[in-house]
Amino acid sequence: MNSNQNETRIVIIDDHQLFREGVKRILAMEPGFDVVAEGSDGEEAVKLVEEHNPDVVLMDINMPGVNGVEATRNLINVFPDVKVLILSIHDDETYVTHVLRTGAAGYLLKEMDASALIEAVKVVGSGGAYIHPKVTHNLIREYRRLINEDQVDESEVGFREVEYRKPLHILTRRECEVLQLMTDGYSNRMIGEALYISEKTVKNHVSNILQKMNVNDRTQAVVESIKNGWVKVR
Repeated sequence: MNSNQNETRIVIIDDHQLFREGVKRILAMEPGFDVVAEGSDGEEAVKLVEEHNPDVVLMDINMPGVNGVEATRNLINVFPDVKVLILSIHDDETYVTHVLRTGAAGYLLKEMDASALIEAVKVVGSGGAYIHPKVTHNLIREYRRLINEDQVDESEVGFREVEYRKPLHILTRRECEVLQLMTDGYSNRMIGEALYISEKTVKNHVSNILQKMNVNDRTQAVVESIKNGWVKVR
């Protein structure tokens, strides 16, 4: 939506002012981010987007009156190209699937650290999809549970019971380790701590993994890795 490719214009919709202020402070530290407006109710979303033409809308899922799910649906009906990143305290997969059906581009838990928030806005703002690593793991675990209980036809979802094997034909051993931890729901910071490497190095590994696997985001990488038997769902 924004004609300036070097700047990401952001609108924040959340009924807690202190939380909005905290998010604004984090985003202000990132060059190229500009919080152009904020609101406290889902009813304000359409008006603010129409007025300020943002690239990304950060939308709280739980608000009085019009909640985030309904507000996202209304917003995308009017502005189909708007990118909505949901902010939530719920890591239950049912919330995530319900929200994504409305057209939201991302789902981020409010327990996120600053780096996760910045990464999510960058991914969504560039046209990708972002799901909090903890939530991604829950979604995958639920898919596996349904398959094991024969409630879902494996041919419909694309999963197969295949022998576990590392994708050493395309990834390095370190990248295989990073990919497994991504599947386990680790954030970049947690991966760095687990492997005793810097968060910047982790980001480089993740970028290389996405490029080598020819996928747009880490969620797609994890799903494709499970399909191919490259990681263990633990």
